Amino acid sequence: MISLLTKIFIKDYQNTSDPKVRQAFGMLCGGTGIALNACLFLLKFIAGALSGSIAITADAFNNLSDAGSSVITLVGFKMAGQKPDNAHPFGHGRIEYISGLLVSVVILLMGAELLKSSVVKILHPEAVEVDLLILAILVISICVKLYMFFYNRAVGRKIDSAAMMATARDSISDCISTLAVSFSMILAFVADIHIDGWCGILVAFFVIWTGIGAMRDTISPLLGQPPEPEFVKKIEDIIMEYKKQGVIGLHDLVVHNYGPGRVMLSVHVEVPATGDILLLHDMIDVIEHRLSHDLNCSAVIHMDPVCENDKLTNQLKEMVAGIIAGMEGDVRFHDFRIVQGPTHTNLIFDVVVPFDYVMADEEIVSYIKQEISKREGNYFAVIDVDKAYV
Repeated sequence: MISLLTKIFIKDYQNTSDPKVRQAFGMLCGGTGIALNACLFLLKFIAGALSGSIAITADAFNNLSDAGSSVITLVGFKMAGQKPDNAHPFGHGRIEYISGLLVSVVILLMGAELLKSSVVKILHPEAVEVDLLILAILVISICVKLYMFFYNRAVGRKIDSAAMMATARDSISDCISTLAVSFSMILAFVADIHIDGWCGILVAFFVIWTGIGAMRDTISPLLGQPPEPEFVKKIEDIIMEYKKQGVIGLHDLVVHNYGPGRVMLSVHVEVPATGDILLLHDMIDVIEHRLSHDLNCSAVIHMDPVCENDKLTNQLKEMVAGIIAGMEGDVRFHDFRIVQGPTHTNLIFDVVVPFDYVMADEEIVSYIKQEISKREGNYFAVIDVDKAYV
């Protein structure tokens, strides 16, 4: 159904990098979720009233909250699609993450409410009425929720949306909770064994666990998480395509995510110090445009000149490389250059260390300086410590 509606209502639906297309997908899935969850709420509320089952009634209101979550998703995608303005020059794309976070909060609240209702049911048990109509309603609900899980997950992956993936998690948790409720109904129907309240507790814990997972997935991009390795690889591949034109290497890549389709990146690209600066600058402009066009981002490149054919520079660089290779962990260095003076030679470079490295920044600098001082020659190290952002 979603595929058919997509082809009808979303123009250029395959171009998911376009913010307008992403917005259309989100609003379409949000509207569909509102309609289906509202229907499920009515069916389950009737079934719960007829059977006297607290688990079915709680499951019905869970679907009502899902309809509210779909409203949040719809509004979130609508607001995220707004153009940048003076107050928000980087756009409103992170609202999509906020909407996903709100969906997660709703899931947690419903899990807590279901847990409370189930405990009350255990303390004050009541017999439940079960018939084939009620079981049929539950089976229909499971099928609908399975369908919603698959289409939300497919769309979430297609447009790389944390909000849609949170909605998919919600759908599968609802499916499993309804399956558990159905089991308790069947057990009561066949063997006259009533575990309605206990079943509700198991479902509640599962819903809460799902909400925690969905919240974690939406909080990470809000706080600022590293870019996907595939995205970094694409950046590196595009830049290194210009190796014959003068690119030697790259470092200090930083990616800022302001929401899907609103990515800014900066990177240092190494070029020969002896090259024609105008030609190299033109090449850098071309690479910036390539990155912007191919990856739908805003790219800024800093050009770093590198001395390739200076014998002393290369010897000292190899010396520093040997020192750093002897350190534990993924420690690297770049921007190496020397400045010779009458009394000593400055070795100037940056060291890149992981955030969880065992040594503090001051200890790293002190260790490298001590190791350099042990080498023959009068060398003084000027070191800046960078963090690995990718």
